[in-house]
Amino acid sequence: KLEGLKTIAVTTNGINLTRLLPPLKEAGLNAINISLDTLVPAKFEFIVRRKGTNLQEYSDLLTNFRCLLYLQVNCVVMRGLNEDELLDFVDFTKDLPLDVRFIEYMPFDGKYSCLEILHGLE
Repeated sequence: KLEGLKTIAVTTNGINLTRLLPPLKEAGLNAINISLDTLVPAKFEFIVRRKGTNLQEYSDLLTNFRCLLYLQVNCVVMRGLNEDELLDFVDFTKDLPLDVRFIEYMPFDGKYSCLEILHGLE
């Protein structure tokens, strides 16, 4: 640990986090920011572009490790994909000690459809 360093955090899609968390925690990790854009298994596979990805692992991760680390969930809200799940996210996380942030999509390549983006004002 470095003198004066209070937080060591990682932002992740969580795919390998269950396996990697013990060594990361041992190295001083004390905060995790998880990207989770849907609670629907079929949509989840579509978003992460991986067949067989287990959405239940996220649920287990958020539930089992909540007492060990500061957890935050970022959810990119997308029109036609997950804007109907906002209340589901609130319900899913209401009893967990974590923050959920509904955020706008940030296109790093500058390419996106204005029709798909749900802007913060909405």
